[in-house]
Amino acid sequence: MARMQVAIVPVTPFQQNCSIIVDEHTAQAAIVDPGGDLDRVLATLAKTGATLEKILLTHGHLDHCSGAAELRRRTGVPIEGPQREDMFWISQLPEAAARHGFPPAQVFEPDRWLENDDTVSVGAAVLEVRHCPGHTPGHIVFFCQAQRLAFVGDVIFAGSIGRTDFPRGDHATLIRSITQRLWPLGNDVTFIPGHGPVSSFGDERQTNPFVSDRALQR
Repeated sequence: MARMQVAIVPVTPFQQNCSIIVDEHTAQAAIVDPGGDLDRVLATLAKTGATLEKILLTHGHLDHCSGAAELRRRTGVPIEGPQREDMFWISQLPEAAARHGFPPAQVFEPDRWLENDDTVSVGAAVLEVRHCPGHTPGHIVFFCQAQRLAFVGDVIFAGSIGRTDFPRGDHATLIRSITQRLWPLGNDVTFIPGHGPVSSFGDERQTNPFVSDRALQR
């Protein structure tokens, strides 16, 4: 069975988690959410000895994809994700970068938009796609069934959930995404969020003040 190693590289002043996935069997890799600091991300990739195969994006916010176009230019690998509704955010990257003091960011179009129930491969490893709108309209989650591991972007965090006060964000939609698209994957699923520490769906169902089973029963 294909097994993945994951390295988490916090990048930019926002300190969001950029993940490097390496399939041990084929030594092929993907970079999830390259928001910036590409030299550091690529140096971490080089230490693994793996070959970059693709760039995966959970959503179109600046701090998660502002380095995507430049990384594709440098490496020649394709960009897969998010879901196409997030072109709304990708088209605003140059203005957002200037507003937040980021290096210049380019508008780009992914080589492949992703939809709910699509799959993507990293070497021999397979990731399932879950469309989880609410934080952004085209936000997706990558789930590895074999390893019970999910890359959830800004949908859910340890002890919190994604903001919904941005344009085209919606709190009720986000709660529905979490409870209908993520919880059914299982309490034993570990997740890597876009910011902060790793957690599990089971832990969040017990303790998360926004989406714990107790909180949702109120």
